[in-house]
Amino acid sequence: MTAIRLLLVDDDPLVRAGLAFMMGGADDIEIVGEAADGGEVEGLVDRTRPDVVLMDIRMPAVDGLTATERLRGRADAPQVVVLTTFHADEQVLRALRAGAAGFVLKDTPPAEILDAVRRVAAGDPVLSPTVTRQLMDHAAGTAADTRRAHARVRLTELGDREREVAVAVGRGLSNADIAAALFMSVATVKAHVSRILAKLDLNNRVQIALLAYDAGLLEERAGGAAGVQDAAEDGH
Repeated sequence: MTAIRLLLVDDDPLVRAGLAFMMGGADDIEIVGEAADGGEVEGLVDRTRPDVVLMDIRMPAVDGLTATERLRGRADAPQVVVLTTFHADEQVLRALRAGAAGFVLKDTPPAEILDAVRRVAAGDPVLSPTVTRQLMDHAAGTAADTRRAHARVRLTELGDREREVAVAVGRGLSNADIAAALFMSVATVKAHVSRILAKLDLNNRVQIALLAYDAGLLEERAGGAAGVQDAAEDGH
């Protein structure tokens, strides 16, 4: 099995050393580089071609949010998992909107950080329903009207069935659950999810859920935000 190529980005050398020691001991993960600032990331990505970047948010020169936005704008972008010390933080939310596949807390047990890297490398967003609710609650009072109007304009690009699927993704349903609820096959659900991602130029299910939340669709259909599943179990 090909090892997951991992790039570590954190301005604290002790944190980087700890992550390198922890990650380097896994047979299926290869540390291909380390960076102390977000400004070094693009050059290192060009040289090392990582599959996943474990990215600190708060760095003195170029922060992790800016570095994530730059990376996710590339055609060959690696997956990004952001590191943070806070459960609910506006910068984490912005990083997810920019295309990060999820985030882990710096005090997360080592086995869970390893699992997050593996899952993201496999294409599964890493975000628990509890943490998603916290992030959404945190964002609810910040420029909510502007975000809602913008999100609703974007969602006009979707057909009625795609819109229903987007709401179901926002509620945290798996592809199998969506298929049962909307009376369609799992293959059809996957096709709808793929079209939603393509039409709206989104990276993953986390971004679909955030957009549905911003548009107020979860409040209308389910009485409030329900969160996103830990992973897209069925392939997206």
